[in-house]
Amino acid sequence: MPKTLILHGWGGSDAPHWQAELACALAKHYGTVSFPLLDNCHFPSKNRWIRQVKAILEDFKPDTVVCHSLANTLWFWLCREENMPTVERLFMVSPPSLKTQEQTIKTFFPCEIPKYIHAQKIHMIVSDNDPWVEVGEAEKLSKDFNATLTVLENAGHINTDSGYGKWEWIEKRVMEKKC
Repeated sequence: MPKTLILHGWGGSDAPHWQAELACALAKHYGTVSFPLLDNCHFPSKNRWIRQVKAILEDFKPDTVVCHSLANTLWFWLCREENMPTVERLFMVSPPSLKTQEQTIKTFFPCEIPKYIHAQKIHMIVSDNDPWVEVGEAEKLSKDFNATLTVLENAGHINTDSGYGKWEWIEKRVMEKKC
């Protein structure tokens, strides 16, 4: 099983969030998983998170990265860093609009689309009623990265609040090396 790095968004993704469930499922099947709590997750700093994740990428060397929400924007910023490794698979779940204006996470925005996404295969998953991004913007992003796109119906921000605790769909794709 590949090494999987799971990166949470603003506020973290502790149980019963689907990312915590994914980490448990991978570990239960003897997978190698890193699911770090990023520094000061309720009041994140882009520069701190970049430093923290760069160190994790260097030490852990994941094959697969699973981002939720703000972690997608963080990945875009990481793509501008020198010596950024390319991963085999990148799952981008609920990326927020690149023009988000939320004050608590203002250091991350606005964000430009990186020239190179540092992933061989990309799968973006969004909801048709996500309050943080419109489907049209997600469709444009997925085309820019030549990513496959899945649009879920009425799934909100694809988090605990919208009913995404255990999520077998994502577990299956990560464990079976599907993107």
